[in-house]
Amino acid sequence: MMSIQDKTEYLKQEVKNTLHLDLTSEQAEMMVQYYLMMIEKNKVMNLTRVTDFEEAVQKHFVDSLSIGLLQDVSLQKNRILDLGCGAGFPGIPLKIMWPDNELHLLDSVGKKVNFVNDVIRELGLKNAVAMHARAEDLARDPSYREKYDLVISRAVANMATLSEYCMPFVKMKGHFIAYKSGDITEEIKQAEKIIHLTGGTNPELNTIELYDMGRILVQVEKSVKTPSKFPRKAGMPSRMPII
Repeated sequence: MMSIQDKTEYLKQEVKNTLHLDLTSEQAEMMVQYYLMMIEKNKVMNLTRVTDFEEAVQKHFVDSLSIGLLQDVSLQKNRILDLGCGAGFPGIPLKIMWPDNELHLLDSVGKKVNFVNDVIRELGLKNAVAMHARAEDLARDPSYREKYDLVISRAVANMATLSEYCMPFVKMKGHFIAYKSGDITEEIKQAEKIIHLTGGTNPELNTIELYDMGRILVQVEKSVKTPSKFPRKAGMPSRMPII
């Protein structure tokens, strides 16, 4: 069994070797602490199916940080929203790696939001908060609508649904980035209509080879304000996606 020090060194090396990004020892220790909190909480609620440490490093931490390879996306001194954050991926690793961003994490499951806020407190992360709300409701609040430089989502939903949820939060010239994998040709084609209706440009696909995952980061820039009718009322973007 790896000691905490061994886990810290392993995580640093995996991030360095795979993404060519340098974690400090303190940052790596924080990620290990986060992993341990997640595994402990996972005993009483379903946060993740990935519990082995090495697998979690690859599928959660390195995967979350892979967005750092995109040259035209700044993760420092920007306002970021992680929509459908679940246990806090990718938002929390991004906050640890690039601490000068302002991070909001959104999920409709209260117990997951409570866990993420516990992580934020335990790790002492500043300018970060998890919020319990539905995207359809929060997107109509002027404090959040079109207020984010970057909206990210690793949630399991099709691109058309995610675009309707996420684009209303993106400010002009900001970006929405979805973490995808596999053959998404048809999924992207079906999402182009709602992307344009909500003010986005043609999606750009960035393929990153991560272990055996083949991660694709789908990047959409906001070029036009999102019409007030989007997102539609609760549940409709997922039940009846516009394609």
